Amino acid sequence: MAKKEDIIKKLNGQYFWDVDTSKMDPETSKRLIIERVFSLGDIKDMRRIIAYYGRKKVADELAKLNYLDPKTFNFVTVLFDKSKQDYKCYTPKRSIPQHWNS
Repeated sequence: MAKKEDIIKKLNGQYFWDVDTSKMDPETSKRLIIERVFSLGDIKDMRRIIAYYGRKKVADELAKLNYLDPKTFNFVTVLFDKSKQDYKCYTPKRSIPQHWNS
């Protein structure tokens, strides 16, 4: 595992435009880091994250997220070979919307 500061410095700073990266700790901010890199990042940065945290930890953190955009969601289900139902953000959409019952 690389030094704490190294992983954040190696990532594109544009992923964290709203956060002071000098105050970020890779362990306490791992969910934010993983989410931003997989939603906004490229393959090179995704590989860095997997190498730093480990494949299982990254897959577990992604499964706990409340939201992933559809493109990222499909990508991570294939990448980590997990069922869509394993992800917290997965909710099947109804084909016919329900009307109010009042």
